[in-house]
Amino acid sequence: MIVVAGEALIDLVPVAQPPGALVPRAGGGPYNTALALGRLGAEVAFCSRVSTDGFGEMLLAGLRAAGVDLAPVQRGPEPTTLAVPSLAPDGSAAYGFYVEGTADRLFTLPDALPAGARALALGTCSLVLEPGASAYEALLRRESARGLLTLLDPNVRPALIADPAAYRARFLSWLPYVRLLKLSEEDAAWLGGRPEEWLAAGPSAVVLTRGAAGLSAWTRDGGRFSVPGLGVAVADTIGAGDTVNAALLHRLAGGPQAWDGSGAPVDWPGVLAYAARAAALTCTRAGAEPPYAAELSVGRPTP
Repeated sequence: MIVVAGEALIDLVPVAQPPGALVPRAGGGPYNTALALGRLGAEVAFCSRVSTDGFGEMLLAGLRAAGVDLAPVQRGPEPTTLAVPSLAPDGSAAYGFYVEGTADRLFTLPDALPAGARALALGTCSLVLEPGASAYEALLRRESARGLLTLLDPNVRPALIADPAAYRARFLSWLPYVRLLKLSEEDAAWLGGRPEEWLAAGPSAVVLTRGAAGLSAWTRDGGRFSVPGLGVAVADTIGAGDTVNAALLHRLAGGPQAWDGSGAPVDWPGVLAYAARAAALTCTRAGAEPPYAAELSVGRPTP
């Protein structure tokens, strides 16, 4: 089982008609990753704290429909976090947030993950907003020590980071507990590092998303792999990076034996191409709507 831990929130996505209208859509980096894993057919559980309000019920309904195990979800009466993406002409998104007193910030460290867990994914707002951030960090350290394949996607949201220098230092402190670091070019520029430096700090592999240019991976044994992006008509890029997380984990940890970051061979070009295709399909849809497994077996997305 793959466990995804982190926030579930509502994206208030702008639509063309009526002018100025915002449509609520389920979102949050970890939520989208869990949803995508479920749609890809992986055995996946979501570990978070979700509001008992109407938005919280909407979030859980989406995961339930994708076959995600909700047993690790904590519930609370606090409101659901809201995010308001601003879309650029190329479909890329910047975000504003309403996070004060929301449910996902009050996540507490669970006694244990579900039986059979062999991979854990974390990232985005959940590793920024206290007091929950410290609980998620403790979960990362504990499960890494137990031997789980750990994926970290910082998915940096500068609007939420009051002290960038402190966050960058904290990010570096996580790397000894991370097997697979995945981040975007924008994240890398904001963090101010290079894949080779991050590999030296702990991860066995670093995957960098480069938008329409595709994906690249660096491995600790000196490997360097790249695949191009797929040309599609982009509705927006919301959830594309989260879909990459899911596709990577599905290929690396969703089979009979999870990749453990050791010297076991990995078909990195094949893994990256699968992730690029899944992300391209997500970009053709408004909001975070990752593809189903069947959609990845019927030919490439069409422009």
